[in-house]
Amino acid sequence: MAIWNLGSVNADMVYAMPHLPTAGETLAARSLDRFLGGKGANMSVAATRAGSEVHHIGAVGPDGAWAIERLRGYGVGTDHIAQVEVPTGHAIIAVEPEGENQIILFPGANRALSQVQVEEALSLAKSADILVLQNETSMQAEAARLGRQKGMRVCYAAAPFDADAVQAVLPYLDFLILNEVEAQQLQEATGKEPGALGIKDVIITLGAKGARHIEGDTGTVSDVPALPVTPVDTTGAGDTFTGYVLSGLDLGLTVAESIEQASRAGALMVTRRGTADVIPSLQEVQAARF
Repeated sequence: MAIWNLGSVNADMVYAMPHLPTAGETLAARSLDRFLGGKGANMSVAATRAGSEVHHIGAVGPDGAWAIERLRGYGVGTDHIAQVEVPTGHAIIAVEPEGENQIILFPGANRALSQVQVEEALSLAKSADILVLQNETSMQAEAARLGRQKGMRVCYAAAPFDADAVQAVLPYLDFLILNEVEAQQLQEATGKEPGALGIKDVIITLGAKGARHIEGDTGTVSDVPALPVTPVDTTGAGDTFTGYVLSGLDLGLTVAESIEQASRAGALMVTRRGTADVIPSLQEVQAARF
């Protein structure tokens, strides 16, 4: 089986700050690093490092060849990443010493995907494969519909959150992953609790409190506690969690086993500074002691 990821590809400019700036404040950064990022790229790298075959569907600008090479170097399939005239997406990320962050996102080429590109890529997918989407690209609903028609397991990571974007893909989803705030926003928009949306599996990440799995068919709720770590940078931790969950499912683990492994990966990730370039491998996750 394989994972097909319609996902963003960004350059992440990470500034280490003494504290997160407030409105009108000018604040000097202590350091600057550039990483491969974007929720999509992060998830593709995470799922690849967890052991899955991953095909990334996306776009970069004339300045984005380095990102394709970086993804390919990590083992991600890049045949379906288009090079377009729009600049590559990028994020400006401020990180304070305690690990909390603040992000400004420029979508760029990520919003320039075409239906033809998505159709050509998914024509090669199999019914047993997984399709994952996030709200950082164009063509989300179209891809979700194609995935459902092919019988793929369709997953949506509902971030950055937009109620209209989520509701556009809800009819096609088998799996929904969102955080606690996003779950509340979705409930307000739909009038339904996450477990009543007609989706087979819903995972709500709860930050330092762990994660919650809701089985849509039975209503069973299972909580997985967070592991005790001291975070230095939370950027990309949720994407690492999602990539590991999907890889676990792809490789035959149960949802519970996949969440447990993903929780370990996410916990290890927050102890590192950076995004896709520092996502832990499966060997590191299995060897980690918490």
